[in-house]
Amino acid sequence: MLPQEIIKKKRDGHALSTAELNEFVRGITDESVTEAQIAAFAMAVYFQDMTFDECRDFTFAMQHSGDTLDWSDCDLRGPVLDKHSTGGVGDKVSLMLAPILAACGAHVPMISGRGLGHTGGTLDKLEAIPGYNTHIDVAEFKRITRQVGCSIIGQTAELAPADKRIYATRDITATVDCIPLITASILSKKLAAGLDALIMDVKCGNGAFANNPDMARALAKNIVNVSPIPTRALITDMNQVLGHSAGNAVEIRETIDYLTGDYVDARLHELVKRLAAELLIMGNIETKLDSALNKVQSVLDNGEAAEKFSFMTSVHGGPADLIDKPNSYLKPANIIEPLFAPNPGYLTASNCRDIGLTVVELGGGRRRSTDPINYSVGLTQIAPLGTKLDKQTPLCLIHAENKAGFEQAKTQLLKAITVSDENIEIGQSIISDVV
Repeated sequence: MLPQEIIKKKRDGHALSTAELNEFVRGITDESVTEAQIAAFAMAVYFQDMTFDECRDFTFAMQHSGDTLDWSDCDLRGPVLDKHSTGGVGDKVSLMLAPILAACGAHVPMISGRGLGHTGGTLDKLEAIPGYNTHIDVAEFKRITRQVGCSIIGQTAELAPADKRIYATRDITATVDCIPLITASILSKKLAAGLDALIMDVKCGNGAFANNPDMARALAKNIVNVSPIPTRALITDMNQVLGHSAGNAVEIRETIDYLTGDYVDARLHELVKRLAAELLIMGNIETKLDSALNKVQSVLDNGEAAEKFSFMTSVHGGPADLIDKPNSYLKPANIIEPLFAPNPGYLTASNCRDIGLTVVELGGGRRRSTDPINYSVGLTQIAPLGTKLDKQTPLCLIHAENKAGFEQAKTQLLKAITVSDENIEIGQSIISDVV
């Protein structure tokens, strides 16, 4: 079965059979299918879409392109749970959610990615912690997940290897925003991790892939329907930065502040608690939303979630006293200065995507996959929508490598916001309930 014939069939708008999809994914894995053929296939799917059966079969083939984790020999004390976000600016939810769930009795084997475009990556944030090793083999991944209750690593060569090749090609061929390809990419990795349940955080807004509710809802429903395990989705707001920081080391610091209770952003807290509570119900740890929310709050209040984060960090090679001495390990930027709006007024709109790109331009993200990351740069004390800005209340603090970087970020950020004389009503961080 020639790869070009499979591509041609999809190009012409015909549904592919299970055998054809299995064959194409097999070729991706053993590299008998070329990068050009992957690109052509992705573009054909982008324009011709996939039926539900095609998407399900494609996902299954990708899931089984490598190893799949089996937890039956690990004597786990709770369910295997995970969450996936479609990406946003300032989204450090995974860093908070994994230790919270572990403290509640679940096991969280989280396979995360790097920054893509204007969105930050969980792996880049974790690698701002000196010594934290995101590249471990499957055996060590399972051992840490069992011992700690959570482990966050990068995609391994063993799990869903076909997705790794397809994802890299999609990123450079303008086929990232394709619902069946997104569905297969997300689910193949999550299902290969041997999960009992999954929750999706589907971002919606000017800082998200899905910039309108209809698109977000379509993606959420597709993932929920294709997934063979219990899966739910929340549609959440990404018209402003999530939390008060965007960057790598600065988001680790916000995570520590959140878990220890030193500073808790209300919108971020609402989302973290709800995602965690839904997973506790799906994993049969709790039966009702109120009791699940209370359990989440209790492990934050008594310090158990913070202890799990500290334990996970140290077992992965990071400092054991990171939570107690974050300033000793999270290197500050050379320049940290406030940015004030040119005129007083209410912050009524922000272009979240442009804010994310500003962090990339500061050096906190990559233009090319080979670019180094400056972990210390970014933004903190980001004013939420509705804030009254004046000469005492800044839009944010800019963490820059040098003065030129600061000035460029200043110019970009001021173009990305709207300041008005009259305030607006701000919506909740969760746009719609579970799909």
